[in-house]
Amino acid sequence: MIKLDVMKIIFICHGNICRSPVAEILLNELIKENGLENKVNCVSRSTSLEEIGNDIYPPMKRVLFNHGVEFNRHYATRITEEEFEKVDYIFYMDRNNLNNLERLFGKSNKFHLISEFSDNNEVEDPWYTGRFEYVFSRIEKYVSEIYKKVIV
Repeated sequence: MIKLDVMKIIFICHGNICRSPVAEILLNELIKENGLENKVNCVSRSTSLEEIGNDIYPPMKRVLFNHGVEFNRHYATRITEEEFEKVDYIFYMDRNNLNNLERLFGKSNKFHLISEFSDNNEVEDPWYTGRFEYVFSRIEKYVSEIYKKVIV
C-alpha cells in the first residue's frame, strides 16, 4: 500500500494565544467539513516563549464563541526546529513574526504572509489593539483563501 504524504501547515503569531490559534481552528474546521483530515495537518505556534502553556486570550475566546466556532483548551507552544524541518507552509501574521522566524531558522520559502492569496495585508495583534472582532474577520477571510489555493 502506498502512503501519501500529509500536507503540514503551521500558523504563526507572537504568543500563540490570539491570531494563530484562530487560524488553526478555522482551517481545521474547513478540513474536517470536507473530509480531508487524513490529507492535511494544521497547527499553530508562537515565535516567543512568553505565553507558553497559556490558553487562547479570553477576549478572542469570546469572539470565537459569539461566532459559534467550537474550540478546545489551547496550550500556547513555540515552533521547534523539528516542526520547521517537516512543515510545508508556515503562515505568519505580520513582519515581526517573519523577523522572528528568520532569526530562528534563517530565510525560507516556507514562510508566507497569511494574506498572500488575498490583499497582502498584515494581521494586527489584537492583544495590543483590542480589535478582536476585526482580526477574526480578517483571519476568517485569509484562511478561506488559503484553503482554496493551497489545499483544494
